[in-house]
Amino acid sequence: MINKEFDENYMRMALEEAEKAGKGGEVPIGAILLKGDQVLAKDHNRCIELSDPTAHAEILVLRKGGEILKNYRLYNTVMYVTAEPCPMCVSAMIHSRISRLVFGAMEPKFGAVESKMKLLDNDVLNHKVKVDWGILEKECAEILKDFFKERRV
Repeated sequence: MINKEFDENYMRMALEEAEKAGKGGEVPIGAILLKGDQVLAKDHNRCIELSDPTAHAEILVLRKGGEILKNYRLYNTVMYVTAEPCPMCVSAMIHSRISRLVFGAMEPKFGAVESKMKLLDNDVLNHKVKVDWGILEKECAEILKDFFKERRV
């Protein structure tokens, strides 16, 4: 059963991370990795800062989660991310065996869960990730819209 208030609480935390990314000139996406009610990791996009094309918020929290749990399998974890993940991040989530993905805003150009591709709906996968989306959707979409609007001026 989904607890909207619980999900919104952690999505707000992810939005705080997204704000940090935007202030640093990065695409404002934030992610939280949770096990039970314990936050294992939180981070934001840092591709520019780290000179690393794979330094998406989702990848960074998966890495930290693996370090903390001392396992590359992140069973019984939930990831909250402000925007629909890209193909790279969705693939990493499958390989890491997270249990659930919760995202805020759709990503119409690169979204790999619902928008452009539906990578998690593939019958050949040996792991299924439960997905819920639209949590604080307006706020999550707005931070991205504002960021790109400023860049186009």
